[in-house]
Amino acid sequence: MDQYYVLVVDDDKEIRDAIEIYLRNEGITVLKAKDGIEALEILNEQAVHLIVLDVMMPRLDGISATFKIREKQNIPIIILSAKSEDTDKILGLQVGADDYVTKPFNPMELVARVKSQLRRYVTLGTYQGIKKVVDLNGLVLDQEAKEVKLHGEHVKLTPIEYKIVELLMLHAGRVFSINEIYERVWQEPGYNAENTVAVHIRKIREKIEIDPKNPRLLKVVWGIGYKMEK
Repeated sequence: MDQYYVLVVDDDKEIRDAIEIYLRNEGITVLKAKDGIEALEILNEQAVHLIVLDVMMPRLDGISATFKIREKQNIPIIILSAKSEDTDKILGLQVGADDYVTKPFNPMELVARVKSQLRRYVTLGTYQGIKKVVDLNGLVLDQEAKEVKLHGEHVKLTPIEYKIVELLMLHAGRVFSINEIYERVWQEPGYNAENTVAVHIRKIREKIEIDPKNPRLLKVVWGIGYKMEK
């Protein structure tokens, strides 16, 4: 894909413009919105590859906007949070965000995270030399179609959720530590990754398990990590 479109949503014009400058330097086309409602209007008219979304905004905040976007689309969402508390970040991840950056942020760090998410989003399921379809007790991973089905029914996963499921299903029976899951999926060091990974695991279980509290597929191995049952 030659051209990427990133939607930057923030009620602060200076922040919108600053992010645009940095992303444009990377050859990325930037669309801008001042709140969640304007963002949804743009998404209805324009194909976008990634969204950078502020949490605190008038009319429709970032958390509510993420929830609405996830009802229809699985494009990567990076949350911008002015708070350093984990609760704000976890809430964003719970409703479907893929990553978060805390304000004030290093522009180059944000650019790196945008590029990393774009790379994963566009290349999902394009690995060579591995099975295209994996079936584990009715949970089917189709890498070519980049989708997961449970007993024939499509499972709606975010890009990050898909990558976690893909990793665990391709290595069914193997236990992955939390840090290893984070480093393989997010492609960055897994410092303090417990909350981030746990939130995504919980969301995945809600989508693929009959009883998420007593999972039969996605198991925890206490003190070590997670695995997908063969």
